[in-house]
Amino acid sequence: MKVKKKNIQNTHINKSLITLSRFFLSSFILISIFYTTPLFINFIEKNFNTKEFANNSKKILNNTINKNKIFEDDNEIVKNNEIDLLYDILDENNSDIDVVRYTTSEIDALFKKVNYNLADVRDTKLVKPAYINLLPNEIKKIENTKKRKEMFIKIVLPLILKENNKIRLDRKRLFTIINKSKNTDIEKKWLEKKYKQYGTRYNDLYTLKIRMDEIPTSLAIAQAAKETGWGTSRFAKEGNALFGQWTWSGEGLKPKNASKSEGHKVMKFNILQLSVRAYLRNLNTHGSYKDLRKARAELRDLNKPLDSLVLSSHLDKYAETGSKYIDVLKKIIQQNKLKDFDEARLLPSSKDLESLI
Repeated sequence: MKVKKKNIQNTHINKSLITLSRFFLSSFILISIFYTTPLFINFIEKNFNTKEFANNSKKILNNTINKNKIFEDDNEIVKNNEIDLLYDILDENNSDIDVVRYTTSEIDALFKKVNYNLADVRDTKLVKPAYINLLPNEIKKIENTKKRKEMFIKIVLPLILKENNKIRLDRKRLFTIINKSKNTDIEKKWLEKKYKQYGTRYNDLYTLKIRMDEIPTSLAIAQAAKETGWGTSRFAKEGNALFGQWTWSGEGLKPKNASKSEGHKVMKFNILQLSVRAYLRNLNTHGSYKDLRKARAELRDLNKPLDSLVLSSHLDKYAETGSKYIDVLKKIIQQNKLKDFDEARLLPSSKDLESLI
């Protein structure tokens, strides 16, 4: 009886061991599945997914369907240096440009002759294409603050409108190309040029569409006023630098208080027009202004006008003063009623006007 009882006990022990072993084995297999499945999926995606499933047309389609999800994909942004992004501007800046610096009295006489005044612009939203290449040295001597500001605005306004016009036409052409099933060789070459100018990957129409857009005129005027002290700064007079844009490789002016260890300079331009063009390129490509571009794209999708007060809120990285810089810009826009110029358009150039300049 003792032997039989002992055999029964051994049988129970063996069954318990088998059950325990199966439990641990099942647990091990289950844990292994949870651990290895993500690795396996990642391996499949990396080695067997084709580019067809991640191309830009799908991204554009997704953006059209989900218009509230506007963003620039960090993985799609190419880190370009300033030479790559500003190559066309630098080429023109290095060319020989014959310009004349007029006095404030000469410029004022010119504006009166063509009947160009800000009161009419605010009313009609039409601007005479009177392009002044250099700021007058005497602008600082205009004692009346209102007159000095008006002189500065009348000089920079046509320049800003001209560059925004170019972007507007480019954007219209871009949308025409996007809506076509097949593009011509000329269109493909044009796109290649724009990919380079806007620092996007080849065929990344999505990012190009977000970056290729205008900056409100009122915001551009406010920044030029702030950066130059309404045209009176050394950088504005000596380097035609309206926006205090830094450079590490191009020709520039060294800030007086900058230490020897600081490698940057303020970019120098032959004419004011190139300064405006470089400024727009800067806001449309630099990573620091990604949020501004996102906010602008959202306004576009809502069919709302580009609001300088909204967009200026994303320029805290433009200056070391951060949020204080934003407050100053908003005050300049509001106190000087600069939003009156946001809907302004350039009148066509005339030979008579060109002969006067």
